[in-house]
Amino acid sequence: MYFCALENIINKKVVTMWKYVLTKKFWIEFIIMTLGMLVTAMAVHFFLVPSKLIIGTISGLSIVISTLTSFPVSVIAFIINAILLILAYFLIGKEFGIKTVYTALVLSPWLALLETYFPITESVMGDPWLDLCCFVLLLSSAQAVLFKINASTGGLDILAKIVNKYLHFDIGTSVSVAGAVICCTAFFINDFRMVVVGLIGTWINGLVVDYFTAGLNMRKRVCIISPEYKKLQDHIINDLQRGVTMYEVIGGYSNERKIELEALLSKDEFSELMKYINENQINAFVTAGNVSEVYGLWNNRKDKVRHGRVHL
Repeated sequence: MYFCALENIINKKVVTMWKYVLTKKFWIEFIIMTLGMLVTAMAVHFFLVPSKLIIGTISGLSIVISTLTSFPVSVIAFIINAILLILAYFLIGKEFGIKTVYTALVLSPWLALLETYFPITESVMGDPWLDLCCFVLLLSSAQAVLFKINASTGGLDILAKIVNKYLHFDIGTSVSVAGAVICCTAFFINDFRMVVVGLIGTWINGLVVDYFTAGLNMRKRVCIISPEYKKLQDHIINDLQRGVTMYEVIGGYSNERKIELEALLSKDEFSELMKYINENQINAFVTAGNVSEVYGLWNNRKDKVRHGRVHL
């Protein structure tokens, strides 16, 4: 009886997973993760390895060990990520997720291909600061895109979660602590100046990731007062497929009662709304401001339309 119940549970999970694999969303995210890790591998291979820059990442630690042992960076990165994934399984559990497993392990094959077909021994830019800037821009953009689909570049994120769980630091501090420790391993192969450059690079990487992430998540909070508010309400809900909240407001000068519409839109949707207002010559007073983060039902189109509002 027990084994039959267990078999049914396993079969249901397999069916659920298989259905997810067949979805368009799965393959889009799979391609994004694969290309994101290719960009990460290129940043490491072309800008980090030849300049011996040690940034607070697993790739940085791999470069240190590779320099000391002469093993390829791709092999060492694979071994470290595999060890971290095993530790995460026993110390964290299922929190690290299947996406982190994939991104952590796919980095090494990309690095191996680059090492084979595009071998490089000297700094591309000829200056460690320029190498640092190129590396940070590539890595941060890749990280921001991966964070957008709830994935990561693996490695350091796993280490940070372990630090977070057992030393009780918040996750941001955990990333900083883990990165700083890795940067300090550069003393084995670099002078003090290069170690400082690595520490600065780790700090800048965090700032640039925040910048890219904020840009990807940016939304417009749009407030509209118009006598033709019903047209705008219909356009936002049915054409833009976004929720809208309606308030009764009183003009401070005229004491007239009017309806104000409030909606959260993407940049493209905001442009489409303004185009609709201009083309239909709708008399409207519009204000718009940037919102960096949105939680709740904003991304769920069915819930947006059903509830007719956005939960902040």
